[in-house]
Amino acid sequence: MTSISARLDRLPITSTHRMAFLALAFAYFFELGDLNTFAYAAPGIIHGWGISVDTVAAITAASFGGMFIGAMTGGTLANRIGRKRAFILSTLFYSAFSLLNAFAWDVSSLAVLRFLTGIGLSSMTVIANTYIGEFFPARLRGHYMGLTMTIGLVGIPATAWVARFVVPSAPWGWRLVFVWGALGIVAIAFATRMVESPRWLSIHGRAEEADDVVRRLEKEAERHGRLPTAETRPDEPPRPRRGYMTALRAPHLGRTVFVGAISIVSTLGFYGFMAWVPTLLYQHGFSVTRSLTYTSVIALCNPVGALIAAFLMERIDRKWFNAGVSFWVAACVLLYGLADTPARIMLLGALVIIGLQAGATGLYIYSSELFPTEIRSLGVGMTYGAGRLTNVAGPFIIAAVYSSLGYSAVFLTVAGTFLLLTLLYAVLGPRTTGRPLEAVSPGTTSAQAV
Repeated sequence: MTSISARLDRLPITSTHRMAFLALAFAYFFELGDLNTFAYAAPGIIHGWGISVDTVAAITAASFGGMFIGAMTGGTLANRIGRKRAFILSTLFYSAFSLLNAFAWDVSSLAVLRFLTGIGLSSMTVIANTYIGEFFPARLRGHYMGLTMTIGLVGIPATAWVARFVVPSAPWGWRLVFVWGALGIVAIAFATRMVESPRWLSIHGRAEEADDVVRRLEKEAERHGRLPTAETRPDEPPRPRRGYMTALRAPHLGRTVFVGAISIVSTLGFYGFMAWVPTLLYQHGFSVTRSLTYTSVIALCNPVGALIAAFLMERIDRKWFNAGVSFWVAACVLLYGLADTPARIMLLGALVIIGLQAGATGLYIYSSELFPTEIRSLGVGMTYGAGRLTNVAGPFIIAAVYSSLGYSAVFLTVAGTFLLLTLLYAVLGPRTTGRPLEAVSPGTTSAQAV
């Protein structure tokens, strides 16, 4: 019998794939914009409320605490009720709480609302990454992760430019940035037309439903030409529901530790740069308007990194692509810390952003490829959550480095994280590009896994 996995991997891109792509890309557009709303609103809040860098760190840390819970609950939710329904619920959750951020009345209320928004943001990311890894054909899943992120990352410069004009417009202008982030709710209109992941249906004993979804995809594909013959192998039998402890036992433990390590290190480095650049420029002597202008120009390069990843990740194995990008970021961050003119700040900042987003795109699809279907959303959720939980301390680390050692030392610290990430990928990373999911997941074989 031909497996669900093999039938999915032989498919071309159909209209159903394209609808899923639109839903995911639209949700990512506002999710990634919302993830950065506080960074862009922070200079206005500092100016309006008279808060310190340490207070900014506390609010940022609250957001990451929520992201940890969101990653864990999102992974569980996707495993229990399915990828599609979990995606819709998480998108609704983060959009609603982003809107409520606009009505915060003091530091405590804003911290609580950023915490709750973080739950939805992280949950949606885990579910979306899992869905892309499972639903798109093996030869194209990295490409479509890159394209999805390219559109999604337009949300960052869009948010930066919204902030550039609304934050200085009035003492309450920063509130409009959060209203903008709430528009992600529109993605639900596309998400309702997605299909459930056939791999998830199959592993949960719903073989007929899985077969119906794949048959529909095959009929769509056959309208445009004959399908290649799929590899013949049996489907994996249904398995009992798994919990997070499964990812911490053999044969999955080593893979979980590896993905967790790269998630932790990359998150500390990524947000050590992304979440702090507007505030550090302001603290370094630039006005609110000028600091937001510089970061808005830099932010225009966010989609470029994902677009580069979309076209290189299927040509260079993910292991070496991610290692190379991490080294690039380390070098550019070091130079950015030494930049002393607006032109150099914007140029080097742009090069850092390109590398950061290429690496984030590579990590998103890479992590979803490294776990079997039965625990994929759980493994992605646990490791993604580990990075977010660790980064609760990240803002305080950056604030302490800045306060004690100065502006340039912050970027030396961030560069160090990316050098470590380079080594982790190069020494420990498995190869995954273009391979069936069952060929790279621990504890499964090509005759078993979906």
